[in-house]
Amino acid sequence: MMLHRKLMLPCFFLFALFACNSSTKKDPGISTDSSSMLNLQSKTAFQKLIDGKNTDLFILRNKNKAEAAFTNYGARIVSLRVPDQSGKLTDVVVGFAGVEAYRQSTEPYFGATIGRYGNRIAGGKFKLDGQEYSIFINNTPNALHGGKKGFQDVVWDARQVNDQTLEFSYLSKDMEEGFPGNLQVKVIYSLSDDNELIINYEASTDKKTIVNLTNHAFFNLNGEGSGNILNHSLKINAAQYTPVDSTLIPLGKIESVAGSPFDFRKAVKIGDRIENNTIQLKYGKGYDHNYVLNPAESGKIKSAAIARGDQSGIVMEVYTQEPGLQFYSGNFMQGKNTFKGGSKDDFRTAFCLETQHFPDSPNQPAFPATVLKPGDLYKTSTVYKFSVSK
Repeated sequence: MMLHRKLMLPCFFLFALFACNSSTKKDPGISTDSSSMLNLQSKTAFQKLIDGKNTDLFILRNKNKAEAAFTNYGARIVSLRVPDQSGKLTDVVVGFAGVEAYRQSTEPYFGATIGRYGNRIAGGKFKLDGQEYSIFINNTPNALHGGKKGFQDVVWDARQVNDQTLEFSYLSKDMEEGFPGNLQVKVIYSLSDDNELIINYEASTDKKTIVNLTNHAFFNLNGEGSGNILNHSLKINAAQYTPVDSTLIPLGKIESVAGSPFDFRKAVKIGDRIENNTIQLKYGKGYDHNYVLNPAESGKIKSAAIARGDQSGIVMEVYTQEPGLQFYSGNFMQGKNTFKGGSKDDFRTAFCLETQHFPDSPNQPAFPATVLKPGDLYKTSTVYKFSVSK
């Protein structure tokens, strides 16, 4: 977590935060993937009343006709369409065709903002100043992604700043899900003209608490419904990771990735070593581990990972100010839910790269701290930049 952190981004990142509406002239070089957008054209499926608040669908577009769709139910990404190597707009984030599908899904986190605490807390318990707090156990025997009703399951206030910027805000009240302090949270999404999805997070509290925010987009760079992601190539800029126990809680030590299936320092296909007979892969039923990202120069955003779709040629670069990255290879997808384009959420048909502080940090004093105090500002940024391979 960075407090009052100043972000030294390249100029195109800064421009995106204040971008005005772009030209609406049709680009003959861009074609559309109508199958994935068919159901998104109907906003009514996203217009519901939940907990006394209205939900809706919001669209961002840039000058390249790239398009991102969001709902304020969970402040989540519904769809993200970017050009593939042939110029066709391809939906690289899986999601549903309406709010009710998200509410009924056996996987509650698709595309959502995660909080107050992303990832796991051992036993659902942590201490602050000697006082113990308990979070609902929703991933036995641990708490996962903020407890029973985390940020993915609440309706956020929404403000569309312009065609390329959208702001969500939410007040998480004192002791909501067991966390102390009234936490005022803001998530700002921007779609730049360089095909970057920029996510800026802010939070403040009136009582000492813990915070670890992230986004849980499930990506398939070949497009939603295109099959599994095992032939995607992936590079992670991390020489170390945090091994876990059988319940996916870090053991408290940091280990080198060298010589292991966790070594993605050079681009490797996700599926090349995923079935290796190692205890860590067995625990996660594949990859579901936190990587300790190589540090960047002071104050600068770091390059975390690069992924490439083998069919589409779409390249996704991940940049972040966070110290960790959770790589999840879709091991618990079970084909029980139907996406907006009609395909099922089958086993390993999407993957996640969740920028974060480390799992269970409140109980692991050697890990980067996640405590937020009154008067301090939690502020962090993550960028997903899209291009095509030459």
